[in-house]
Amino acid sequence: MTTTIPQPADPAHDTPVPSQARATALPALVARHAELTPDALAVVDGDTTLTYGRLLQAGRALAAHLRAHEVARGDRVALLTARSSRTVVAQLGLWLAGAVCVPLDPAQPRPRTEAMIADAEVTLTLGDAKMLDAAALHGPVLALPEEPLTTGRPVDESDPDSPAFIMFTSGSTGRPKGVLVPHRAIAELVTAPDYVTLTGRDRVLFHSPMTFDASTFEVWGALAGGAAVVVCTEQRPSLEDLARHVERHGVTVAFFTTALFHQLAARRSRVFAQLRSVVVGGEAMAAAPAREVLTAFPWLELVNGYGPTETTTFATAHRVTAQDCEGPIPIGRPISGATAHVLDADGHPVADGDRGELWIGGSRLADGYTGLPALTAERFVEHPAGGGRLYRTGDIVSLRPDGILRFHGRNDDQVKVRGFRIEPAEVEHAFREQPDVADAAVTVDGAGTPEARLVAFVVAAPGPVPQGAVLRERLTAVLSAHLVPDTVTVLERLPLTPAGKVDRRALTARAVTPHAHAAGHRPADEPAAAPMTPLEQAVAEVWSQALGIEVTRAADEFLLLGGHSLLALAVTDDLREQLGVELSLAEFFAAPTVAAQAALVESALLAAHADLHPETPEHSDVH
Repeated sequence: MTTTIPQPADPAHDTPVPSQARATALPALVARHAELTPDALAVVDGDTTLTYGRLLQAGRALAAHLRAHEVARGDRVALLTARSSRTVVAQLGLWLAGAVCVPLDPAQPRPRTEAMIADAEVTLTLGDAKMLDAAALHGPVLALPEEPLTTGRPVDESDPDSPAFIMFTSGSTGRPKGVLVPHRAIAELVTAPDYVTLTGRDRVLFHSPMTFDASTFEVWGALAGGAAVVVCTEQRPSLEDLARHVERHGVTVAFFTTALFHQLAARRSRVFAQLRSVVVGGEAMAAAPAREVLTAFPWLELVNGYGPTETTTFATAHRVTAQDCEGPIPIGRPISGATAHVLDADGHPVADGDRGELWIGGSRLADGYTGLPALTAERFVEHPAGGGRLYRTGDIVSLRPDGILRFHGRNDDQVKVRGFRIEPAEVEHAFREQPDVADAAVTVDGAGTPEARLVAFVVAAPGPVPQGAVLRERLTAVLSAHLVPDTVTVLERLPLTPAGKVDRRALTARAVTPHAHAAGHRPADEPAAAPMTPLEQAVAEVWSQALGIEVTRAADEFLLLGGHSLLALAVTDDLREQLGVELSLAEFFAAPTVAAQAALVESALLAAHADLHPETPEHSDVH
């Protein structure tokens, strides 16, 4: 078998990647368009716009400002901002100053942020003034100017071989691990991409968190090709927010996590009516949603992208056709700058059609993990047959006769839930750090489906037995939201296999969806539920539709019934359509029970109709 899987011969995409892409720092891509088309639109942020000329000018001025504050080439600078045009200017300015950008998530707990700053050896945190004040981080901080700077001595200390980003991913040791992603790898990913149609006339949606490597494609894929970045100004956009934003700004290209794509497809969202190209990634794409979208929007270019952060966002890709939807959607062939090898545990090629581990090579591999040389040496290895440096993905694949890769899951405990890569060991470590927990195991209920959720089982330490909901609440203070299990169950002991290991299959079987308490299996001594008001019943019916269960109590809580952020998107969309009420995700999660949400809906309805009879006396004949 030829272990290096060839790239497709595609006449529509036979333009070779410019040779300079392999030796280009990202600021050079912006500078090229600023020189050729300085007045072309580069960034749209609500009513704020930046041309390529103004973007480069702002980036250079910020770089000079950073150098004046003693930021030197090679410094690692954390970036703490809300998603905005200033995010793009800040990244560009950092790179022009020669610094490495370490993106931070404003929503994640402070201890996790502090750990990332320490592990990345950050020398300065740059960000929005209010966020810096609220975070109260240790070490030097510098607030971004409220408006882009316009003057400063031009400076460009960027280096194609230096890291552009340190992107953190979930780590099995209980701490996230930082991946060093070089400029040249990103430049090759986004310069004349062979996996998606992207032209200078396109507008690309930027809605991913900048800590998620998909944002690299959203921002720099657009800017490398002379297209415009359209910033989604809602920090936690609902399905309706996304559709409105795409329509308002004429977005033509978007990336969606697989779970979000499944949600949009289930509703045949009008977001697809505007788009020409959609790239999907993060988990295995289900065939039924893909078929629904391609049937309803036959002009759409639908791309299934695959790739760990260590391979710079995407390593393989496949343009999905109606024929593909007859079975599992493949992950395709290697894209430019990547090679793919299907090998056994010893690094030898497997027979044609057999399953093996996917090892990725090529020029777009990350440099490794910051401060973790042993782990870098374990995961980034030299090909036994002299095929160069490879990254062991841990993913199991097979090769079809036509050279297309099929995905079959993982060979370890790492999981994907709602597009996020999760090491269960990291979550388990956080549980074991709790004084009243002796042991813990984390698994996935509904793996590989849009309803997948993270579930935890814990064994109490001697003393009072903790409540699962209390433990879950504690974890929100130390873990990012996507790492907090949807449910926590306290057990006397964890089930073991005959070999003495935790029996995760047995635990997964216990993680009944829907949650047993929600499905009517309540304790016999629990008092009967009080009748719900008509508005509570209406909210409960919307919840029931999204959760796939019968919600019967006003006191029922969305998260304890198996709900999560993506299902919340579906519920807010249904509340808008069925009850005529717009709720933000922040409002939704601030009202966790049926009763609280019904009260919120009632308030919104009253506010919406308050102007029908303004200042009308209570005893009036006005109708």
